[in-house]
Amino acid sequence: MEAKYSRMLLFTALAPVAWGSTYFVTRQWLPAGMPLSGSALRALPAGLLLLLLARRLPRGSWWWRTLVISTLSIGGFFVLVYVAGSRLPSGVAATLMACSALATMAFARLLLGEKASPLRWTGAVLGLAGVALLVNGAAGGLDPWGVAASLLAMASSSLGFVLTKRWQPPVSPFVFTAWQLTAAGLLLVPVALLVEGMPRPLEGSEVAAFAYAGLIATAVAYTAWFTGLRRLPAGAVGVVGLLNPLTGALLGIAVAGERLAPLQWAGALLVACGVVLGLLRRPSGGRRHAAL
Repeated sequence: MEAKYSRMLLFTALAPVAWGSTYFVTRQWLPAGMPLSGSALRALPAGLLLLLLARRLPRGSWWWRTLVISTLSIGGFFVLVYVAGSRLPSGVAATLMACSALATMAFARLLLGEKASPLRWTGAVLGLAGVALLVNGAAGGLDPWGVAASLLAMASSSLGFVLTKRWQPPVSPFVFTAWQLTAAGLLLVPVALLVEGMPRPLEGSEVAAFAYAGLIATAVAYTAWFTGLRRLPAGAVGVVGLLNPLTGALLGIAVAGERLAPLQWAGALLVACGVVLGLLRRPSGGRRHAAL
């Protein structure tokens, strides 16, 4: 049971690692000033590809439930992340998303009655403390719209993920991901055309960046994430999400040449400690697994 639990944690971790990389990809290669069009280009092609493979549509109440969850966790989330990635350094934008661990556990307690262990709460609080140090230690200040976009993205996606666990989709995570991405893309396209107009022709590097964002950081990542939500406690999945800021920060430093002030390094260390502490306990049996 412990080995199976660990493997599922690792598989779920593919999602926040991929999402953390999108901050760097957005800032370095995707065109700025088109958050709606960029989000639609990320979601719709990936969704249609998965839907073509899944060959199954929602039924009954799952039409509107898919729409609600998709708007919270993908459609609106993509726009906000795109704005954040365009206005903030990669490490800062990603680390603000560390608040999602606390938000997910709070929503899970409120909507699911799920109790997280004290270690898990402590790990999430350490992650939040890391966020505070990172924001306060940023040299030259931070773009307030970028910060607001990151925090709104965190709250919106956390609520959408907990609703997914509460409503329990009657299909596999792969099929559910197809529904979510297609719905988000179809919602975003007309709004993007109305607000931003037709997007300009993309350069080769931008096409490659959108392909990565759509296939890896969206189709694969959301399939892994929804699989984790189905098989793991929401609180555990929330703590795994702390890998998002670590990935963003490491890529920003290693590839983009970004630098962190001493307080920001301390914040990154607290986030890392939060991940380790929040996942320190491993289930040894069925009853303990349910409690964790």
